[in-house]
Amino acid sequence: MSKKMDPVIHFEMPAKDTERVRKFYESAFGWQTTPLGPSVEDFVLAFTIDTDEKTRMPKKRGAINGGFYKKTKSDQNVKITILVDDIREAIKKIEAAGGKVLGEPVEMPGVGLFADFMDTEGNVGSINQDFTIKQL
Repeated sequence: MSKKMDPVIHFEMPAKDTERVRKFYESAFGWQTTPLGPSVEDFVLAFTIDTDEKTRMPKKRGAINGGFYKKTKSDQNVKITILVDDIREAIKKIEAAGGKVLGEPVEMPGVGLFADFMDTEGNVGSINQDFTIKQL
């Protein structure tokens, strides 16, 4: 029996110029992008694949969507989001494995709980306990 794996479901990449990065990924890869504006710090949604409107998950298994955030510091890097069944259990596992959780879980209304973490190599990621979808 194989061990359960928590999948990567989202990516975020920093961008100095969100309009320029939108044009690049739309032109180079055919992605669809949606700027969310200043109320959410100019975050841009990036759709790399057709998405189910109800679950917000890509229709093709293994594909992920993501977005671009405004780069404000030179040390900002790509960040992934990992879907977990239980955010409190995931936090315990991260800490037991030598990682560090960066703050308490935060609820995004209508979506779920999120928490950022740092792995043993200094990479920052996010975990998500989604209220609306079943684990993949």
